[in-house]
Amino acid sequence: MSSIAYRGRFAPSPTGPLHFGSLVAAMGSWLDARAKNGAWLLRIEDLDQPREEPGAVASIRATLEACALEWDGEIAVQSGRNEWYAAALQRLKDAGAVFPCACSRREIADSSTPGLRQGKEAVYPGTCRHGLPAGRSVRAWRVRVEEAVIEMDDAVQGRLRQQLATEVGDFVVLRADGCFAYQLAVVADDAAQGITHVVRGADLIDSTPRQVHLQRLLGYATPRYAHLPVALNAAGEKLSKQTLATPLDPRRCASAMVSALEFLGQAPPTMLSRAAPREILDWGRAHWSLPRVPRVRARPVPGSAV
Repeated sequence: MSSIAYRGRFAPSPTGPLHFGSLVAAMGSWLDARAKNGAWLLRIEDLDQPREEPGAVASIRATLEACALEWDGEIAVQSGRNEWYAAALQRLKDAGAVFPCACSRREIADSSTPGLRQGKEAVYPGTCRHGLPAGRSVRAWRVRVEEAVIEMDDAVQGRLRQQLATEVGDFVVLRADGCFAYQLAVVADDAAQGITHVVRGADLIDSTPRQVHLQRLLGYATPRYAHLPVALNAAGEKLSKQTLATPLDPRRCASAMVSALEFLGQAPPTMLSRAAPREILDWGRAHWSLPRVPRVRARPVPGSAV
């Protein structure tokens, strides 16, 4: 057993109430931490404040409490940690690892060559890497990826490999609107909180190599990662506010918790469906097995869960 104490976390964005997909991530991270006698922290990732829904933080807390998902220590809130992110960015500047960029998203899309697009987002073509074009002003700051190739083992998804230059390009750490980018904030937060294990949804797996790159540049330890399958609705869409996922009802969370255990491959007994949330978690903690989690990035959920 490692001599490093286990410190995990759940980090929802307050853009709406928790739904079944959120519960899967919360329970997966909580169970992995508690099964290893570790700490489980709660972080509110509210950097993108225009997207925050009034009352969402209180709703998230109430739902977690109803599900008996108790966290350790005080809740960390990203919007109050800008000084920490600014210090991390300054370290990158001092090391020459970042550069100012004047490009808009449209300009990047127009200047990217065919074959350099990943999904809907164009790969940054390096326009400002060697200096701003004449007459242009700084819009954002980007990290130099050079020829970095990130390889890592995910505890659920297996071996991952990403060549940052061709699959992502130099990525943003300070946005044009003055907000620190998610990639920098999450890396700084994990380091500040001493996070050793990150158990989260596989919708974030493609961001992980960027975070590992930043961890190496900043001299931070890299946590161990486990990316759980993302929950899909009947139309094959990720459960989210945008796809009108049904909010969890704190008064009826037990059945959803059992469904989450089934979704995560833990095979709970039928009798558990009549148990209280704390009993469900006690069973889950005693029987938790990360190797039993389906090794897929997404899967549909039982109709009753959504």
